[in-house]
Amino acid sequence: VVEVPHNSRGVVLATERYGSAGSWKYFAKDAVMERRRDGGEGESRGNSIVGVFKSVFLPQGYPESVSGDYLQYQFWDTVQAFASSLSGTLATQASLRGVGVGNQEATVAAATVTWLLRDGTGMLGRILFAWQKGSKLDSEAKKWRLFADVLNDIAMFMEILAPYFPACFTLIVCTAGIFKSLVGVAGGATRAALTVHQARRDNMADISAKDGSQETLVNLAGLLISLMLIPLVTDNPILTVGLFLLFTVLHLFANYKAVRSVVMETLNEARLLIVLQQYLRDRRVLSPLEANRREPVFLELRKTVPIKLGVRLQEDLNLALKENNMPYLLGVRNGCVCVCLGPEASVQDEIRAMSQAVWLSTVLSLLYTLFYFKGNWEMVHESHKMMDKIFNPFLKGVEAAGWDIKRNLLDWDEWRVEWKTKNN
Repeated sequence: VVEVPHNSRGVVLATERYGSAGSWKYFAKDAVMERRRDGGEGESRGNSIVGVFKSVFLPQGYPESVSGDYLQYQFWDTVQAFASSLSGTLATQASLRGVGVGNQEATVAAATVTWLLRDGTGMLGRILFAWQKGSKLDSEAKKWRLFADVLNDIAMFMEILAPYFPACFTLIVCTAGIFKSLVGVAGGATRAALTVHQARRDNMADISAKDGSQETLVNLAGLLISLMLIPLVTDNPILTVGLFLLFTVLHLFANYKAVRSVVMETLNEARLLIVLQQYLRDRRVLSPLEANRREPVFLELRKTVPIKLGVRLQEDLNLALKENNMPYLLGVRNGCVCVCLGPEASVQDEIRAMSQAVWLSTVLSLLYTLFYFKGNWEMVHESHKMMDKIFNPFLKGVEAAGWDIKRNLLDWDEWRVEWKTKNN
């Protein structure tokens, strides 16, 4: 930025800035150019202590290069990682005691077999879980992130108790190993999904690397504390369990606060339901911050009328096409709202199909609760008419409120259906 004003220091030739840090000005006076910090003397960002800390542990360009919820999420994620590190130390000590460390009667072969069985069952569990739930981890990242940490605490608690049940030790540690394998898949995958959300300059690799640095620093601090704890808890099961419960409470609280702090601008089923219900109530579109605050973060065991997206065509085609001119088909089958998607459907069509499905699911759930069974196809046709009236203004309001409607996190399966109408 070239400037021409004069002052006591001379002519301002240029001004430079590093990210959102302070600016520096170049002055020309008596044929000499000098560089001074704007607003007072001081060291540059790179040489300051705070600047070095940011360079080491925060992504380049912070805070402009990350989402607005980055700092709050990372703070609580750091707290939970510290608590988990301490809990893990207690669990590891218990596992080592259980396989015979310090016991002269224990054999190396028995300990090795137990360890191999634990690792082997964990590997199988990891493969099966990724197969069954891998596609859910993007659309419900918050829920599975919290689920992973709760399951991790359960697994560590089992490892702490295992040495006190020697007859079932192998079974307990193998079960804990399976749980930890699920934690590895769910935790790693959801962390990747959150990194995609946090990256604002396609800097996912940088964010992931700095997250690793933060976690390493926290684990190092946890290691130092663990070195002081180990002599205290050795041969003291009451203190071990007491400290574990304390760290677990801190761990779960920090995890809850972390996932609650995430504000995603893309629509998944839960957020779309919240926004649509509010719109139908008073024609007001919730902002991403408001909807994320209301979004449930605990997994639901079973919905009254679940929704299946991208399914095979098993509906009466004539009934599915009635009142419908959209590139998707909607129907109710075996107590589920099913949506067949056409290959030409756009992202906005997917959002409309899901909006219609969540409305239909909510209405049918209410009717089933009241034991009022109105014809399913009649309700489907009514949902088409309602969407024709409200969806376009609803979608405009959603975009104006700050939601990203160019993509979504709806859990579509891969089936696509092409159909012919009587006209063609």
